[in-house]
Amino acid sequence: MRIANLAGRLVVITHGRAADVHTASGALFSSDPQAVYSRWDEFRAWAARADLGGGVPFDPADLGAPAPAPRQLFAIGLNYQEHVVEAGFTTPEGMPPVFTKYATALTGPVTEVTLPRGGNTDWEVELVAVVGREAHQVSETDAWSYVAGLTVGQDISERVLQMDGPAPQFSLGKSYPGFAPTGPWLVTPDEFEDPDDLELTCAVNGEEMQRGRTRQLIFSVPALIAKLSGVLPLLPGDVIFTGTPAGVGLGRTPQRWLVAGDELVSSVQGIGELRQRFVG
Repeated sequence: MRIANLAGRLVVITHGRAADVHTASGALFSSDPQAVYSRWDEFRAWAARADLGGGVPFDPADLGAPAPAPRQLFAIGLNYQEHVVEAGFTTPEGMPPVFTKYATALTGPVTEVTLPRGGNTDWEVELVAVVGREAHQVSETDAWSYVAGLTVGQDISERVLQMDGPAPQFSLGKSYPGFAPTGPWLVTPDEFEDPDDLELTCAVNGEEMQRGRTRQLIFSVPALIAKLSGVLPLLPGDVIFTGTPAGVGLGRTPQRWLVAGDELVSSVQGIGELRQRFVG
């Protein structure tokens, strides 16, 4: 199943058409896309028997973030070995680096992003997981059952602010307006032949910058759910950016940054793509 945020309303996407959940359910479920995660199991049971085949065509530019207002947004650093090498760090053991992207940075899949002045803005395509049930001290074996679905994310990063001060400012440097596009929709894990092995790609102006597979994650999605929930409860609708493969601008020689006029296209196999255009 694919669910989406269409102009602020929860919809189910079927064959490229959108069915409004509030209308189709006779107001059983709210139109608020974020609210569905607190009733995820009930919603899945209803959707399995509901007639959602009608729907209407829609413009992808009208799509918002599938989980637009999470109570917690986690981001994982250094989770692909080749990215660890290009970034000049050592491979994490035990617990991966964890930071946040503030929720005001979240947007939908097709956006225009203003570049911060005096910065070096970089790209990081990522698989993003959204939590469907409260998870606390969950085992890795059971972790997939706590995932509502997967979507595409871009951890857009301004490297000057990120590295400023006596300690890195990861969260601030990655949270300018528009720096967390996600979408185009949320895809439930059962839709994938193998949700642990999906291809990610990222291109700037048609030139491929990143290509990887989620089987290369140092900490897989289930491992991340287990490790994070071992520290604190994960709440329905929480968002987890799972890390980026090699190929970011920071790791290139010479380094490369996004400039006004650039178009960034990010994709994950079986989900879809994001498309960002940058302005000065």
